[in-house]
Amino acid sequence: MSTGGATVAGQTGSSGRDRDEQRTTLAKALNLALRSSMELDSSVLIMGEDVGRLGGVFRVTEGLQKDFGENRVIDTPLAESGIIGTAVGLAMRGYRPVTEIQFDGFVFPGFDQIISQVAKVTYRSQGAFSMPMVIRIPFGGGIGAVEHHSESPESLFCHIAGLRVVACSTPQDAYDMLREAIACDDPVVFFEPKRRYWEKGPVDIGTPPQGSTFSSVVRRPGTDVTVVTYGPSVAVALAAAEAAATEGRSLEVIDLRTLSPLDLDPVLESVRRTGRAVVVTEAPRESSISADVAARITEEAFYSLAAPVQRVAGYDVPYPPSKAEHHYLPDLDKVLDAVDRTYAF
Repeated sequence: MSTGGATVAGQTGSSGRDRDEQRTTLAKALNLALRSSMELDSSVLIMGEDVGRLGGVFRVTEGLQKDFGENRVIDTPLAESGIIGTAVGLAMRGYRPVTEIQFDGFVFPGFDQIISQVAKVTYRSQGAFSMPMVIRIPFGGGIGAVEHHSESPESLFCHIAGLRVVACSTPQDAYDMLREAIACDDPVVFFEPKRRYWEKGPVDIGTPPQGSTFSSVVRRPGTDVTVVTYGPSVAVALAAAEAAATEGRSLEVIDLRTLSPLDLDPVLESVRRTGRAVVVTEAPRESSISADVAARITEEAFYSLAAPVQRVAGYDVPYPPSKAEHHYLPDLDKVLDAVDRTYAF
């Protein structure tokens, strides 16, 4: 499971694309990716709660059951363990199932299947069986939801050997990365930032990406501080970079995209230039991706650092009620405060 090097891209995650481009939401881009993959490969199936007639709670699968039939877009019972377990059997029989977990907090009943079966079948069988399945999970907060609907469990999956874990942040990446995930022979846990579902951006469906999209990408070049983030926090980091520019500070924003395995070469190259790093994530700080990124930067670029790596993250408490989530989530002010702290040394 290797990743490629980073590219420099705009907020759309695309570079040099000018054919078949349209502006659409991130949710619609995912829908287009599913449709394209199903048209190209009859072994691609979609499974999940309300993914068929309803089109999913976020309408990501809207219209697909009507066009591809109930045997390829399958409404399942409310049983995540059953969804994942059935997908394991289908993948072993040569299908490419795409499972949808309705909300991030609902994935845990299926966690045993993911750890014990999805991640291990290829190794257990010494390669006799591949596990080409995708587990789509809307994640993160910011939509005013009730308990169990605004989690950030990505660090848990990154600790499981045998899984690829990725997170998209723009409509273009949603389209490209989901298609790559479906075509991948490894199991992919695909995190989608639910509060970005309705944000629009350009999507080019006519030109394939250059290289793997399972790699870090520079969203905004800069010279003073490296800001490392992913998923829903990319937009926050870019807004902070805009605000910092008015004060004469140049922030380089890097979107990890691949959370396991991490593609940190672009991050380390950036830190060796800037000497300062801030890691931004909605997930709690304890035993997290932000902790791993900070540790790796310290291990591999220690002598380039002018200040300790700073982290902006969620608090180490269960996600709060929706009326208090603005206190919990990283925002522009918290990122800029962390940038200020890097200059205090």
